[in-house]
Amino acid sequence: MVNILLVTRFFGKTGNFHLGSKGLITLFLLAFVAIPTIVGVSSYRMGLVNHPDGLTGTIISELDSQKISIDTAIRDANENLGALSQRLGTMQSHIIRLDALGQRLTKMAELDKGEFNFEYTPARGGPGKDANVEPIQLSDFVDSMQVLSQQIEDRSKQLAVLETMMMTSNLQDEILPAGRPIKKGWISSYFGWRTNPFGKGREHHDGMDFAGKSGSEVLSVAAGVVTWAGKRYGYGNLVEVNHGNGYATRYGHNEEVVVKVGQTVKKGEVLSKMGSTGRSTGPHVHFEVLRHGRTVNPDKYIQASR
Repeated sequence: MVNILLVTRFFGKTGNFHLGSKGLITLFLLAFVAIPTIVGVSSYRMGLVNHPDGLTGTIISELDSQKISIDTAIRDANENLGALSQRLGTMQSHIIRLDALGQRLTKMAELDKGEFNFEYTPARGGPGKDANVEPIQLSDFVDSMQVLSQQIEDRSKQLAVLETMMMTSNLQDEILPAGRPIKKGWISSYFGWRTNPFGKGREHHDGMDFAGKSGSEVLSVAAGVVTWAGKRYGYGNLVEVNHGNGYATRYGHNEEVVVKVGQTVKKGEVLSKMGSTGRSTGPHVHFEVLRHGRTVNPDKYIQASR
């Protein structure tokens, strides 16, 4: 046991305390542990207040750094979104052109609109399994978008070439002589050697004669430009049409000519009215086909439309 004598200054009294072993330990902890700890914490807190450049400054700096990182991430995301939007706009314009081109090709090829309808998405489907569904990643999305854009560009070029080929083919069909120059009538004389209808002997007939009713329509067998529309010796009233690629056709003995030189005509367009002018024995049209300036047998061109 330890005896402690206390003397008070103000009251002039003394006191005597008796401390056992437990009291002594408690006093020791207060003196050497609790009090120094309290003093240290107080000093540390005062240091934080008096010295903001310490731990508080470090935290503030870290927060500023994180804010900068967030701002950078937001800016990058906006830039990526802008790039994706631009790419999407480009793809949409490609799709619009492809739709228009597909509709033109469908019409040109005379395909069934129900089979190739470019106004609706193609029908697709099949059994699905949720277990096989995976979330798409941004990088995969961007890669898929680039691949799709390239495929659209390639298909656009291929369809453009196909359209050109079809237009060329259709143009060739229009300018290549084919079919009969009349709607109703019959063949009264063929190409080649024949008996002279105006005298003795034989003569070479450079065309085919189609007989019919006087005043009936005479039609152009191909598109082209009228290069003659008037009288010519032996032919009477003659119409000549140049079709390009070395082809030309002639229509003779007309009663009336309804086209003019320099006029563009379409296949099947009326050129004249059937008659018997010039060297003729009755109403008919003398039909000639010329290839590079020389008359050829019209029969294969007439048969071509059948």
